[in-house]
Amino acid sequence: MSRKPIVALIYDFDGTLSPGNMQEFGFIQAIGSTPEEFWSMSDGIAKGQDASNILAYMKLMFDEARNHGIKLRRSEFKNFGKHVEFFEGVRTWFKAVNEYGEAHGVRIEHYINSSGLKEIIEGTPIAHEFKHIFACTYLYNEAGEAEWPGIAVDYTAKTQFMFKINKGIFSSRDSKRVNESTSDENKRIPFPQMIYFGDGETDIPCMKIVTMFGGNCIAVYNPDKPEKRQIAEKLKKQGRVTFTAPARYTTDSKAFRIVCSIIDKIKAEKELKKLAK
Repeated sequence: MSRKPIVALIYDFDGTLSPGNMQEFGFIQAIGSTPEEFWSMSDGIAKGQDASNILAYMKLMFDEARNHGIKLRRSEFKNFGKHVEFFEGVRTWFKAVNEYGEAHGVRIEHYINSSGLKEIIEGTPIAHEFKHIFACTYLYNEAGEAEWPGIAVDYTAKTQFMFKINKGIFSSRDSKRVNESTSDENKRIPFPQMIYFGDGETDIPCMKIVTMFGGNCIAVYNPDKPEKRQIAEKLKKQGRVTFTAPARYTTDSKAFRIVCSIIDKIKAEKELKKLAK
């Protein structure tokens, strides 16, 4: 009996599943700041020292937490994650897609590929839906408190995780196996069986790779912000993505119809390959 093909749905997080940056749902309030103030300070650090925007925000979180007497433990991050808001339909989306896949002979897996914090995502009510979460993390001391960035994921670093998903590697540290030559038939999830969801320019390298290797990319946008739709349409015009859709994840949404159609296409292509043998 042949194995069911695996279809991987890979999501950016901020602006894709959630309408804001995850730091804006508890952490920024806890340090007595506003999102505008926090991100302005973070950008100032990056620009002032020509540094990584990701490392800049991670350092700012660390410094501001210390200045306000907040111990950044994993449990504290997860607590912030409980308050993250999501776009309409996100909480029921995974079950609906899984059921459609099952009914149409494919196995669905969901992944996060984010420049946000893994520890916060792990605290969200949807964390259990993901096969793996690739995102930034801290290193922790013996007291369990964050003391240094462990993984910083910028827009180009995100591309390595696409190849790890392709080969079935779930270690962020592993740099050996991901660079080993592997025949296409031995790759766990071929790129044509990937669906990438993103909302902006930081997703372009991932979108380019997935599209180049025959996968599918969807640019989603906040339906309440016309400027976000313009970004999505620009990505489509540039050939970065094939589809655009409002960030609505209900079963009557355009995003759901697109995903179901892609699943149908993947299944049909698998059947045609069998018939060609």
